[in-house]
Amino acid sequence: MAQPDSPNFEVRIRREEEASFLTRLWRRWWVKGIAILIGLGLLGVLLIWLLFARDLPSVDKLRAYEPPLPTNVRGIDGTPIYSYARERRVELSYAEYPKLVVQAFLAAEDKTFFEHHGVDYPGIVGAAINNFRSGKRPAGASTITQQVAKNLLIGNAPSYSRKLKEAILAYRIEDTLTKPQILELYLNQIALGRNAFGVEAASYAYFGKELSQLDLAQIAYLAILPKGPSNYDPIRHTERALTRRSYVLREMVKNNFITQAQFAEANAQPLGTVPRQTPKAEVAGSGYFVEEVRRQLIDKFGENSDDGRNPFSVYGGGLWVRTSFDAKQQEYAQEALQDGLLRFDRGRGWSGPIRHVEIDSENWQSAMLNTNIGLDYRDWRAAIVISRDGGAARIGFSNGQTGDLPRWGAQMPVRGKGGNAFNALKAGDIIAVAPEGSGFALRAIPKISGGFVVEEPATGRVLAMQGGFDSRIQSFNRATQAQRQPGSTIKPIVYAAALAGGMTPASSIVDGPFCVYQGARLGQKCFRNFGGGGSGAHTMRWGVEQSRNLMTVRAASQTGMDKVVSLMDQIGVGKYAPYLSFALGAGETTVSRMVNAYAILANQGRAHPYTLIDFVQDRHGKVVWPANWRACDNCNAADWNGKAMPRPVIRGKQVLDAISAYQMVHIAEGVIQRGTATVLRDLDRPMFGKTGTNTGPTDVWFIGGTPQMVAGVYIGYDTPRSLGGYAQGGTIAAPIFKQWAIKAYEGMDKLPFRAPPGVRMVRIDRQSGKPVFGAWPTSDPKAAVIWEAFKPESEPRRAIRRPGVLADPAAAVAAAKAREEKAAAARIEQRRDSDFLQREGGIY
Repeated sequence: MAQPDSPNFEVRIRREEEASFLTRLWRRWWVKGIAILIGLGLLGVLLIWLLFARDLPSVDKLRAYEPPLPTNVRGIDGTPIYSYARERRVELSYAEYPKLVVQAFLAAEDKTFFEHHGVDYPGIVGAAINNFRSGKRPAGASTITQQVAKNLLIGNAPSYSRKLKEAILAYRIEDTLTKPQILELYLNQIALGRNAFGVEAASYAYFGKELSQLDLAQIAYLAILPKGPSNYDPIRHTERALTRRSYVLREMVKNNFITQAQFAEANAQPLGTVPRQTPKAEVAGSGYFVEEVRRQLIDKFGENSDDGRNPFSVYGGGLWVRTSFDAKQQEYAQEALQDGLLRFDRGRGWSGPIRHVEIDSENWQSAMLNTNIGLDYRDWRAAIVISRDGGAARIGFSNGQTGDLPRWGAQMPVRGKGGNAFNALKAGDIIAVAPEGSGFALRAIPKISGGFVVEEPATGRVLAMQGGFDSRIQSFNRATQAQRQPGSTIKPIVYAAALAGGMTPASSIVDGPFCVYQGARLGQKCFRNFGGGGSGAHTMRWGVEQSRNLMTVRAASQTGMDKVVSLMDQIGVGKYAPYLSFALGAGETTVSRMVNAYAILANQGRAHPYTLIDFVQDRHGKVVWPANWRACDNCNAADWNGKAMPRPVIRGKQVLDAISAYQMVHIAEGVIQRGTATVLRDLDRPMFGKTGTNTGPTDVWFIGGTPQMVAGVYIGYDTPRSLGGYAQGGTIAAPIFKQWAIKAYEGMDKLPFRAPPGVRMVRIDRQSGKPVFGAWPTSDPKAAVIWEAFKPESEPRRAIRRPGVLADPAAAVAAAKAREEKAAAARIEQRRDSDFLQREGGIY
C-alpha cells in the first residue's frame, strides 16, 4: 500500500478526483444531451457519406471537362460549309462573355453567387417550405454551382437525394474551381431550347447573331430560359416570356447592374426573336457532299462519344474537317444536272406532291418545318397547301409567310392519272412553286434523276458532288450509292488493257459479227453494235470514236477478258467475272468510281483513290486523320525564298503503264473532235471523254475532262426503265457536261495532256492507220492525216520493196542514185518533223 506522502499516492488521489468530476458531470442531463447530439451528428455524417457521398463522381474531371462540340466542315478554301451536331454549342471562355450577359444570368439564377460557397442556405429553407406546402417534386434553390454539378456530374432525376448530392458536389466544386471557371462551365453547358446548348449558341438560335451583338432586352430574354425554354417560347407563350423578362430586368436594377432608364428602355421592347430555323447547309448545294463526308467520318470515328470513350465522335468530338469541296464547281455541277433533268422531264406532267402531312389551320408551319423539306433551284420554293377553294389554293412557307396559288398556275396534267394538277391538290400536300405574277405557279419535281461528280486527276480530290435533284427531297446519293451499268463509258478501260497487252491505236480490228459459245446451258451469244450491222476492218481509234461494240468485244477477246477485268479491278471500277458482256458495260458501278477511273487515265495511269476529306483535326488542332498526314512545309510562305518550290507529298499507285494511259487519252480526244461527243468540240480546249448508253436505254452517260478536272454524269430512273429509243449519251448527258464545263473551265489555262517519256508521235492516215510521209496534220477535226501516239518500236513503218538485179549498168547507177536521193530526202523530212514539233511547242 502506498504511503500518503509518496508520489504514487498523490497520482492515485488526482485520478480519483478526476473520475469523480467526470462522473458528476455525466450525471447532468444537459451533458448527456450534448453527447447524444454529437453522436447523432457523427452518425449522420457517416450515413450521409455511406449513402450519398461515397460514390459521387470526382470533381477533378471538371478541370479537364470538354463539352460535346459539333464537328465543323470546311471547304477547299477554308470556308465553313456545314456542322454535324445534336447539341448546337459554341464554346467561349469566361473573358469572352460580355459583362452584361454574366450579370443577367446572375440576376435570374443566383444573385449571391460570388458570396456563397456553393450552397444558398436561406434559399434551401425557403424552397423546402414551399415544396412541403405544395406537395410537388423537389425543386428550386439550386445555385449555379449546384446546376453545374447536376448538369455535368449526376443528372437531373427529381429527388431530395439528388439535391443533397448536388450540395455535397457544390462544396467540392467550389474547393476545386474558381468562380469564373464555374461560370464558364455553366454558360457553355446550359440547355436553352431550340437545340441550343450554351448562351452563344442560343444567341444564334433565337436572334440569328453573335452574343456580343445583342442588346439588353435580348440578353434578358436568354437569361429567363434556364427555368424552362418551352415555358417561355417566344411564339406560344409570348406574354409569359415578357413577364419573366421584366422580372430579370428588375432584379438587374436591384443589384445595380443597370439603371432605371436602361430598364425602362429594354422593358418596352418586344422579344424580337427570329423564327425557328431548320438546321441546313451554310453553303447552298453542299447537301450531298457533306452527307457523304458524314458517312465517311462515322465509319472512321463513330457517331457517339460513348461517355467519353470515343473522344473523336462525329456528334460530340468537336472535329475540324477540311474537305476538297469547291463551292463554285458545286454550283455549276448542281445547276447543270438540275437543268438537264428538267429538260428531259419537261412536258410529262405533274408528278404529284413531294410529300403529304396531316395539318389543321393552326399547325401547318410546324408540320412544314418538321419535314425538313426545302428546294435549292433558282427561285423555286417548297410550300404546303393550307386550303383550296374553287379559284385558288392557300399555301404557306417554312418562314411563316403565306401566298396564293391560282387555278391558272396549276393547270399541268397529272402524270399517269389525267386531270389537272389544281384539282388534285389537297391540304397538307407539300409542293414546289415559283413566283409568277402576283402569286405563285406550280412546278414539277422531275421523276428522273442522276449523279454528277467533279474530280482533280492529279490528287483524286472530289471538288463537287451532286447526287440528285435536291438533297432535301431526295436523300439517296446517286453519285456514290446508285449501282448502274456504265455502258460504253467502260470502253476506254477495255482498250487501255488492249494497249497494255500490245495493241496500238492503229491496230486493225474487224467491225463485224462476233459470237461466242457459252456452254450447253447458255448456248451461243452474238454481240451487235448500237445501230446494228458492221463496217469491216478499222483502226482502234475509229472504233473508240464511233463507239463500235463489235470492235470492243473483239479487242477484249484478243487481249483476254481476265486481263481486262483485272484492270477494271485495279483501276477501281469493280470486280467482275471474265465475261465478254462486261467489256460493253454490263457490270454495275457508280459514277464516282467511273470518274476516278478516267482521272487515273488522265494522270498517266497513277491512281489516287477519290477523296472528299483532306484531313481531320481534333478540337485542339492536332491532325488525327489520315494517320500519315504531313504538312507541306513553306507552302503558305509569304514570298519565295529562292530555293526549290515546296510541294505537298502526293502518294499514288501505278496501276497502268503511263504510255498506255496516255495513248488511251489521246484516242479519247478524238471522241470530242469527230466521235460521239462532238457537241463539246466548240469548248475549244484539249479534252478527252466518252459517251455511254446502256441496254434499254435505261441510263445515259458522259465522262471526260482536261488535265485540270475530270467530271462525269449519268441520268436514269431510280427504278431502271427505258428512257426512250432516242436517248443517247451524246445527246442527253454530254450537253449536261457541257453546261458545267462552260463555266467551270472559264479562265483556266488550256493545257494539253502531257506525254510521258518514250512516246513516239507519228503521222498516220486516220482511216487506215498507215504512216504518212508527204502530208501534215491540220486543225481540221476530220483531217486525213493525224498525229498518233505509239510506244517505242511499235509504230508502223514504211514498207520497202527490194528490186531485182538490173541488167543495164546505167540503170543500176540511176537506181543507186535515186536511193541516195530518197535517203537524203528522208533525213530532211525527219528534220522537218523535229522542226515542226518545235514550232508547235512540242507534243504533250
